[in-house]
Formats: sequence, structure tokens, C-alpha cells
Amino acid sequence: MGNSFGKFFKITTFGESHGDAVGVVVDGCPAGLTLCAKSFTADMSRRRPGQSPLTSPRKENDTVQILSGVFEGQTLGTPIALIIQNCDQRPEDYADLKETFRPAHGDFTYFAKFGHRDYRGGGRASGRETAARVAGGVVAKLILDELGVSVSSTFEVADIPTDIADSIGSKVFCKVKGSKAGIGQPVFDKLEADLAKALMSIGASRAIEFAMGFEAAKMTGSHHNPLDKGILAGISDGNDISITIHFKPTPTIDSKGRHDTAIAPRASVVCEAMIAITLVDHIFASFSDTITKVITNYAK
Repeated sequence: MGNSFGKFFKITTFGESHGDAVGVVVDGCPAGLTLCAKSFTADMSRRRPGQSPLTSPRKENDTVQILSGVFEGQTLGTPIALIIQNCDQRPEDYADLKETFRPAHGDFTYFAKFGHRDYRGGGRASGRETAARVAGGVVAKLILDELGVSVSSTFEVADIPTDIADSIGSKVFCKVKGSKAGIGQPVFDKLEADLAKALMSIGASRAIEFAMGFEAAKMTGSHHNPLDKGILAGISDGNDISITIHFKPTPTIDSKGRHDTAIAPRASVVCEAMIAITLVDHIFASFSDTITKVITNYAK
């Protein structure tokens, strides 16, 4: 029901912004991958709030606890359950929103769908949910590391002085390096289609570009063809994959509670996580593309 992503490598996130915890179950991770609590420290720290004037002042350690799927520092091939406690809950900050729908938030739409909602910071619609995605993304990145594939990002914030703006738009630039040719599926399950779905599922994302993106509509074919690299016909071509994700200004502009002024500074690692999860899912799917691959993989 919208809380899981992936087929061969799947994540299911759970938890609300001001509930006891958020977390993720990772299914489809092979046995024998080195994994421990410290594996999550770097990426969870990049997403953690309260680190700059542009981010929420909420104070969370974002320490990941491994509940299952790992023994003696290695994955077992069984579901990996990861949990992150919500240590700085302040549900009282949102009491006045119990009967009020905030403009440009998911408050109304969640109520319209379910008839009942968690008004404390947006519940499942809060950016807090992305802590679970980053934890799942760490597992995917470790798998990609074994394959020589890397996902990195930078970000850019709109050139508007923050002293005159409640919130501002931003974007994230992601790069995939080391991906071999032949990853992806034809027609409806194209690699860029699934990447776009993964990235558009991040709260406040509004547009996705691949390669030349929006500029391609202004070019001639002779100019664009040499620049159209990374994914062709929905399948990777062995070149670097370039993706740009655009985020709207944070919709919270005049209410109690804590929020980011701009999304991208903390969302960049979330984008990396969703890209890594999608890539691993497609790589695992490719193991049966040809009878030769089936025989080779079976023999191993």
C-alpha cells in the first residue's frame, strides 16, 4: 500500500515523525555482506537535522539499531530490520493543527484518503520518514561498492537571502559512476522510469532531469546526440548517469514546529539512497536476462 519499493531488492519503511521510532525492513540483501551499526554513521549524519541554519533545529542522534538479518557482522540473506528512535519528539508543538490543514502540506490529502491522520509534524508525510530510506540506502550502497559502482551528490539552494525568505527552493545533482552497460528493463520498467519514481517519492520533489534534461527541448539532434549518455532506451550504456532533482520551497512558512528552510542540504543523501536502492533492484533483476546469465549465476 505504498510503503514498499523494489522487487528483487525491496525496502519497506515504517513510523511517523513524532511516534516512538521510524525504521525500514530490507529484503533481498544477499548473505555475506559486511554490515554493522557503524556502517550507517556517515550517511545518517549527513541527513541528521540541526547542523546548519538551513535545516530543522530538531535534535536527533539518528543511531541505527539492527534488529535482524545480521549475525557476527555479516548479513544472513534474511530480512534486515533497522530502527531509528525518535529522541526529540515534541507532539505538543502541533496540537493547534489537529483541526487545521496547513496549506501546501499533505494534511488535507491524507485526511481525504484515510479519514484519520497523525497531525504531529505530518506523520508519515514528514521528512522524518526519509531517515529510514537512508538506512536502507546504506545497505544498497554497500552492495554497489562490491560491484565498483558509486553514487554521489552535490546540492544548490535558490539565490534568495534567507533573512527575507521563510523557505526557499533547491536542487540536488546526482552522479552514478561505474555502472556497466545493460542494466534496466525495456518499455514500462525502464531504468530512468524507476529512478524517476524513486526520486519523485521523496517529499517536496517536483521535477527530475536526466542527462541534458530540460535543455534537450531547446537543442537540435546533432547537438544533443553526443550528450545523451547514461541511459538509452531505458537501459544503462556504461557511461556516468547524471540526474538532477528539483525541490519546492518547504511549505511550512508560518506555524509552530520545526522545519528545514531548504530541502536539498539534507535530501541529497536521501536522493543517493533511492538511486542506490533502484540500481541494486535492477542489477539483481538482470541476473536472468539471458540463459547464459542464468546458467552462470546458478553455477556460482
